[in-house]
Amino acid sequence: MKGEELRILLIEDNDDHAELVIRSFENNRITNHLDRVSDGEEALNFLQRKGKYSESKDPLPHLILLDLRLPKVDGLNVLKQIKKDPITQMIPVVVLTSSNSQTDIEKSYSHYVNSYLVKPLDFKQFNKLMEDLGYYWLIWNKQPSHQSK
Repeated sequence: MKGEELRILLIEDNDDHAELVIRSFENNRITNHLDRVSDGEEALNFLQRKGKYSESKDPLPHLILLDLRLPKVDGLNVLKQIKKDPITQMIPVVVLTSSNSQTDIEKSYSHYVNSYLVKPLDFKQFNKLMEDLGYYWLIWNKQPSHQSK
């Protein structure tokens, strides 16, 4: 990914949580480009280039941050669709949620989530989590070459 613009798709319906993620990445210079969608249906349209995204020539994201509690299509169903589609299945998906439910954790991993993180309530801890997450998935972690759709 050397020299390549780093792209993240944030799937988050809560504006305040989305703003925290965006600011944390900006403060830590983690990403060059972040797209945000606010419901599961829009996320799938974005990734599958349907609806208003049908003409998009933008590359697919290098990382997907996924909330579980989403309107229209919930996060687990979005995860299932991402991981069964050969075009998107190798994009790392990190569930970033307020749910610490063992059931949610188990269901996420049974649908091949790459990581499950619970949002800390403390701002400093949240900022540190975003910094570590960004460095791990976008800098340190080795991924297969990125494809555009």
